[in-house]
Amino acid sequence: RYRAPFAGAVGALAGIGLAELVAGVIGAPSLLAAIGGFVIDSQPPGAKDDAGALFGTNDKLALELFIVVVATAIGAVLGILAVRRSLLLAVAGFGAFAVAGFFASLRSSIAMPTTSLVVALVAGIGGAQVMSYLLRAAGAGRTASGGPVRVVMADWSRRSFLVRAGAIAVASSAAGVLGRRLLEGPPAAVVGGGTGGGSTALPAPVERATLPAAAEISQPGLTPLVVPNHTFYRIDTALISPNVDVAGWRLRVHGMVDRETVLTYADLAELPLVEQYVTISCVSNEVGGNLVGNAKWTGVRLRDVLAMAGVQAGATQLVGRSVDGWTAGMPTAWIMDPSREPLIALLMNDVPLPRAHGFPARLIVPGLYGYVSATKWLSELELTTLEGFDGYWVPLGWAKEAPILTQSRIDVPRHGQVLPPGPVAIAGVAWAPDRGIAKVEVAIDGQWREAKISTPISDATWVQWLVAWDPPAGPGTHTIEVRATDGRGEVQTADRTTPAPDGARGHHTIQVTVT
Repeated sequence: RYRAPFAGAVGALAGIGLAELVAGVIGAPSLLAAIGGFVIDSQPPGAKDDAGALFGTNDKLALELFIVVVATAIGAVLGILAVRRSLLLAVAGFGAFAVAGFFASLRSSIAMPTTSLVVALVAGIGGAQVMSYLLRAAGAGRTASGGPVRVVMADWSRRSFLVRAGAIAVASSAAGVLGRRLLEGPPAAVVGGGTGGGSTALPAPVERATLPAAAEISQPGLTPLVVPNHTFYRIDTALISPNVDVAGWRLRVHGMVDRETVLTYADLAELPLVEQYVTISCVSNEVGGNLVGNAKWTGVRLRDVLAMAGVQAGATQLVGRSVDGWTAGMPTAWIMDPSREPLIALLMNDVPLPRAHGFPARLIVPGLYGYVSATKWLSELELTTLEGFDGYWVPLGWAKEAPILTQSRIDVPRHGQVLPPGPVAIAGVAWAPDRGIAKVEVAIDGQWREAKISTPISDATWVQWLVAWDPPAGPGTHTIEVRATDGRGEVQTADRTTPAPDGARGHHTIQVTVT
């Protein structure tokens, strides 16, 4: 009863693993990621919220694991079909899924029909061959007249079948992991090296960003003022970060411009470079969430690049387009406002952009949520109208214009933490780019007090804050709440909303117990 579905499931797993390995070796798109990308692009409104609530930043991993589980389940059905109906029908089933993966992979920016076809053939043929081999090992098949062959197997034969199938499953998983490592490539570019022979060496910035005195509060458990690259949050739709060849990379500026302009990485490097600390946030960040971070970004002024093309008067929207086709649209008026400095960033915390964060270039626009501005792996800037185009997330129910809301978060102590008697440090971060933070207040059991805040780097960055608390004598549970006031005097609202459609609202509130 179990051998036929087990053979089919292992065959499906083998097809996936072999396809990942071959894709990694020859530089073709991953069939698994291609199918996952199709699912992401086909999601209905609200699906992003549901996935984020269930899996957080592991939503992509969960999606790929779900696809693998579904594929193995279908493989199990094909194994049963091979024994009860026809082996040819089961093989055709593997072929059908290989064809579906082939067409899904053609949507990738790096896809070539020949290499994608090779990967699809490996997936289909490899999966079908493994299933057939295991069915033969199990003694399962059909007679010429169509009747099933019933073979009574000894215990050692059953064990032999399980050993073979298990070994193939393990080897397939290992092949898939190795292939994915090859597909993902190095996590960051090497200064002066780059990929494909291109250089990522950049001249010194003409404007340096420095941290003011008392910009950082030293407190265990408090989020660093400048978040390291390896712990900086990552939110995008790419299951595998695009591996961009900097030597062949181009940035095209077109649309409602006086002259279409195409720039290479070297062209950008010749423009004046500036440094800037900017806090960016994802719109799906829940109250108290960690999908927000502050980093030093180095790049060229976005307005300098747009001036080279000549923005026409009627252009009310700037669209950033990634090499994988993802889009974000922001008001041109926001970009052109001299009170803020949008960048085409090339460095993150003094090193070339890590691949996961947009190498070789990305947009950093102070004050706007990432889904309408922070285009990674930037390939195009298009000038159009607000009515003429909707970015990727807008048709899925998210707001067209999305300034970052004033928010604050408690980092220490943690919700539910049991504290010993004695003084307690309450600390966290608050942000309202690009309005700045004027004040942070903390309520302990309903009594508000003002917190000490770090010296702001600029209005575009978050601040750290700290309150020293002496709990009352005796054990008890206490409620701690935080709110911030931005540079315009507006106090963070206590009214709770979900992230959709334009960001979560409310005060971060925790409870702690003092023994």
